Amino acid sequence: MAVFTPVSIDEAKGFLAGYDLGEVVELTPIAEGVENTNYRLETANGRFVLTLFEGRTDEASLPFCLGLTAHLAARGFPCPTPIEDRAGAWLGRLNGRAAAVIEWKTGAWLRHPSEADQAAAGAVLARLHQTAAGFEIQRENPVGPAMWRRLADRCAAGASGEDRVLLDQVEAALARLGDVFGADLPGGPIHADYFPDNILFEGGQVSAVIDFYFGCNGAFAYDLAIALSAWGFDAEGRAMPGAIAAFQRGYESVRPLSDAERAALPRLGEAAALRFTLTRLHDRIFHDPSKLVTPKDPAVFLRRLEHWRAVETA
Repeated sequence: MAVFTPVSIDEAKGFLAGYDLGEVVELTPIAEGVENTNYRLETANGRFVLTLFEGRTDEASLPFCLGLTAHLAARGFPCPTPIEDRAGAWLGRLNGRAAAVIEWKTGAWLRHPSEADQAAAGAVLARLHQTAAGFEIQRENPVGPAMWRRLADRCAAGASGEDRVLLDQVEAALARLGDVFGADLPGGPIHADYFPDNILFEGGQVSAVIDFYFGCNGAFAYDLAIALSAWGFDAEGRAMPGAIAAFQRGYESVRPLSDAERAALPRLGEAAALRFTLTRLHDRIFHDPSKLVTPKDPAVFLRRLEHWRAVETA
């Protein structure tokens, strides 16, 4: 989450006039994250999230993203429900951006999850994969290999110093990986951004999975590889074997992996590490300091490549 597009309380009131949410009481910017503009919205009827969708989120994809969360929530999965306006629509426009109001979920993300928390998060990811079955809208991965190439080419135009060194390593990894998604693995709707700051805990349990805006159709094992790369490494990008094992154990307690998925996991982990290195590198090179957002360090994700490569070799 972040703030790229300012919204005044009067502008919010004008937008929310189309909803049955009661009087607007407070509008507070949420500074975490790097993708869309988010505000905590307090109204007479409760607390919500007001989201304005920025450049990397294709507006045409939003029926998939919001529809998937609605599909999951309706089946008892812990995620927020998109709020319909009086016309029954999830989307409107505010300050030149597509905008939506989402249910606020209680809980907080864990900066230092225990192995029990890791296992709980893994089990919920497997539940997500199972519960999403039957959701019929399709969306291609918006940050797949074709986008990796475009991001690398754009980074080349602005990279210097440390960023240029990182980009050279990224280019070597791109050449090595090739078509990592060629295998025929079980798949369906996936979250594709299952990071700790998108998983809320309350009372020792997962209370909500949020931020489905990278959601797409893909291999379940790739979604697991993204999650393992997010949860199983420390702040410097070093592997934490106990955390990785706990998360995967939790996942497989609900949905055991096939032999083919298990064999593919290291290369999918490399792909996940490469994907997030590239987006973070791009965001750092082209960061606008006037925006209320802090770019994340791409180097700590590039280090994950070494772990996954070693696992694959072993």
